Amino acid sequence: MADAAPNVLLIRRRYLGDIVLLGCVLRNLRLHWTDARLTVLTEPAYAGVLALNPDVTAALTFPRTATGWPGFVAVLRRARFTHVLDFDNTDKTALVTRLTGAAVRVTFDRETNPFRHRWVYTGHATVSNAFYISHHITETYLSLLSALPVPVTSREVRLVPRPADEAAVAPLIGLTKSAIRNPQFRRILLHPGSRSPFRLWPAERFAEVCDRLQEQLGVQVFVVSGPGEAALVKQIREHAKTHLVALEQRLTVGQFAALLAQFDLFLCHDSGPMHIAAAVGTPVVALFGSQNTAIWHPLGDRHTVLQTALPCDCLGAATPTPCVKDDSYRSYCVRKLDANLVFDTLKAKLATRN
Repeated sequence: MADAAPNVLLIRRRYLGDIVLLGCVLRNLRLHWTDARLTVLTEPAYAGVLALNPDVTAALTFPRTATGWPGFVAVLRRARFTHVLDFDNTDKTALVTRLTGAAVRVTFDRETNPFRHRWVYTGHATVSNAFYISHHITETYLSLLSALPVPVTSREVRLVPRPADEAAVAPLIGLTKSAIRNPQFRRILLHPGSRSPFRLWPAERFAEVCDRLQEQLGVQVFVVSGPGEAALVKQIREHAKTHLVALEQRLTVGQFAALLAQFDLFLCHDSGPMHIAAAVGTPVVALFGSQNTAIWHPLGDRHTVLQTALPCDCLGAATPTPCVKDDSYRSYCVRKLDANLVFDTLKAKLATRN
């Protein structure tokens, strides 16, 4: 009798962009084991994006409270996973890996990270710091496949918006068939938020760029925000002289992906939404500060990263609070980017889509 199809669990707790980019591993697993069951375990806030990945069989989430753990462990045991790929190697994920009872359990041995609970795992992939800082994060993810072993034959990361989500967002942007056929009907979606307040480009510069796009190029700019970002959108609209369409409806991840797919360009910071845009095929212009662009740039050749020249001269008194040197989450380097540069980049990219 032929061997049963592999039943694989991938563990990656967070964040949104990381879960999207895990798609490169899922693609190779699916190409190698066409009948495999591929389950991804993540934190509840990030599970929604998994429904958009055609290679994912099921999503599993960590319990929100301690009382949920007995039932969660029972689910793990009943699943009878054959392989576990732990992308985090924390105390919690090592415990979960062992509780599955899977015969094959692999994780990373990162040069700069302690290898936790080595005895839990049957194999590992060694990743030097020199490799990690000089390659895209997907290359690090893909290196774990060598511990199975599964060959790397694709580097694709793809999300597919669902028809129901496309129908839900169409009225938000006045989408009609005639608008789609009209090459002059161009739209840019702006997402001005970031997990770190240090990484925010100034609202008045976003407003200046939006005004020039609409006045000089006839582009309609839409602004979308996440939880807690309404005040930021308000600031941009107050500085703007032209009308910006603010999409204030709360969107699911699926609806947001469907929305992104309808735009000519996406302007954003380094963020999870940036990676969703790239995965649905929308060209991105991303604003970076001191982040490592080699690791975190949007995948593909249709995107442009604008980054402050590094090392960055300190902005000093021009910042709300002092920068923290060598911490990209607490430095204001993105504020060194000029509005003219951002506008000219968007203008050039729009010209290539005519």
